[in-house]
Formats: sequence, C-alpha cells, structure tokens
Amino acid sequence: MKRINTNCLIIGSGPAGYTASIYLGRALLYPIILTGPQIGGQLTTTTMVDNYPGFPNGIEGNLLMNNLKKQSDKFGAKCINNIAKNINLDTRPFTVELSNGNIISSTSIILAMGSSHKTLNIKSEEKYLGYGLSFCATCDGFFFKKKIVAIIGGGDKACEEAIYLSNICVLVYIIVRNYIMKASKINQEKVFLKKNIIIIYNNEIIDIIGNNNKINSILLYNNIDHVKKNIIINGLFVAIGYKPNTDLLHKYKKILLDDDGYIITLNKSSKTNIEGVFSCGDIQDKIYKQAITSAGSGCIAAIDAEQYINNLKYHEKKFK
Repeated sequence: MKRINTNCLIIGSGPAGYTASIYLGRALLYPIILTGPQIGGQLTTTTMVDNYPGFPNGIEGNLLMNNLKKQSDKFGAKCINNIAKNINLDTRPFTVELSNGNIISSTSIILAMGSSHKTLNIKSEEKYLGYGLSFCATCDGFFFKKKIVAIIGGGDKACEEAIYLSNICVLVYIIVRNYIMKASKINQEKVFLKKNIIIIYNNEIIDIIGNNNKINSILLYNNIDHVKKNIIINGLFVAIGYKPNTDLLHKYKKILLDDDGYIITLNKSSKTNIEGVFSCGDIQDKIYKQAITSAGSGCIAAIDAEQYINNLKYHEKKFK
C-alpha cells in the first residue's frame, strides 16, 4: 500500500474537475485528479461539441478533454487513473482509498464525479452513441437540422428537448411508454401547440436500426396491443433522466444530498456541509448540465478550495 499526500484531491476528470485542477495548479497547490471509471467524463462520448466557447468550427469531444488535460498537466496537476473505493471525511487530513489499495491523504477534496444518463438498456444503444444517438438536444440538435428525430421520454426534459428540436427539425416524435406524460401541464401545452411534434403513447423502443454509423429507424413495441412498428428517423434523443454519480457518498452518508441524490452546495458557492469538501459539475447541477457551466463551477470550487487551504496555512503559521 502506498500513501500519497496532497493539498487538494479532485475526484472526477470532466470539464469541472480539469478546470478546478488548472486553477489550483496555477495557484501552485499541485492538486491530484482521480480520473474515475470514465476518463474525461461524458464529453468523450460526444463526437462533436459545437457550443463550447472559443471553437467557431466546433471541437471533437475527446480532443476537447485531451486539451483540458494537457492544460492541467502544464500547471502541475497530477493525474491518477484509478477509482475511489472508500472515502473518510472524519479525519483531518481526509483520506480516500483507491481500488488498487493506495491511500490519498488530502487537506481538501473537490467532488466532481458528474452524473450519468439513464440508458435504454438495449444492445444497439452503445453502437449508435455519438452516431445519431444523443442524450443532449442542446448539444447535438444542430446536426439534425431539417431532419426527422425521435425523443424517448415523457417528462419535462423530453418536452423541453422536443420544443427545442421542433424549431430545428422537420418532424419530432416523442415516444412515451405510458398512456400519459409525466411532464408539467405547461410543458405539455407547449408541446401540443407545436404542429411538427407527434406524441406516440404506450410504446417503448426495442431496437435501433441503421447502417454506416447512421440511424435509419427505430423499432417500437406497443404495450397495449403488443404490435411492433418501425418509424423512420435520422436521429434519436434519450431523455429519461439522470443519475448523479454519488454511490461513493452513499456509503459514507455524511455529505448532504437532495431527494434526487445530488450534492447540496451552500448558497452560490461550491461548499458542502463538511468544511474543506467542495463540489462542482453535474454531480451538484440538476438543471443546466452543460460543459461550459461545469467548467465554470470547477473554477468556483478551485477558488473556494484555494481560500480554504490558504486560511489553514495562515492559522497554522500564526499559532505555531
């Protein structure tokens, strides 16, 4: 077993985690980034990011994350490709046990593990992810301009994405597995007013059909009459919800989470209910969930953590 010491441990390597590491690195605090199971986060599953500021022609998701890592490396952050197995916030410094048995001791911790899209759990889903299948209309809707798309889901997120896509696409299907939608009445009314949105109730998707890395259609199954039917589309958006990656914290049970499992941060800061522990990115953002907002919250977390570390050092020096 190896013990590693650091001023700040950042758990998560998406836009929030890397941005936090860049700011802390520039402050000469030499943070450690624990990448987690998906190095680079959700953006690595997106072929093209078209709405990140500074890239007028867009940038491939993997390239954007690789660039963020290079910038992080430039300012002295250390990246460890491993997974947090256990976390102990009762001791000072805090300790995190990795899956390889090593222990990281840290003065502060930034939780940036992100969230995961709830998936369809069908075999063809992974094959077309980034090639016609998307979890974000705001991110990828532009690539389906004047085309036919479908959205899976019946909640507010599905309605919002359908309304957004209806202004871009020729036709938008909403596939709802129940006989009613769960979305708020006002969002349903907005959908009903759109002439190019068609809602298909009592159906669930059982297969995605395509060729040459392009989606041609989806196969639906009717829960009432048990009939299968094929619908021709060019793109598919999945909007059945998110799951914050807080499994590590459920074991610990001391970080405050909301009813949906997202970390609660205090006021407009990144501070959690435990002093010295901060949070940023999608693990504490249940509304916006954009790369740029994640990066911005990573900046906030780094500034909060830097202030906390410097205050500790000041008091240690003063009362030594």
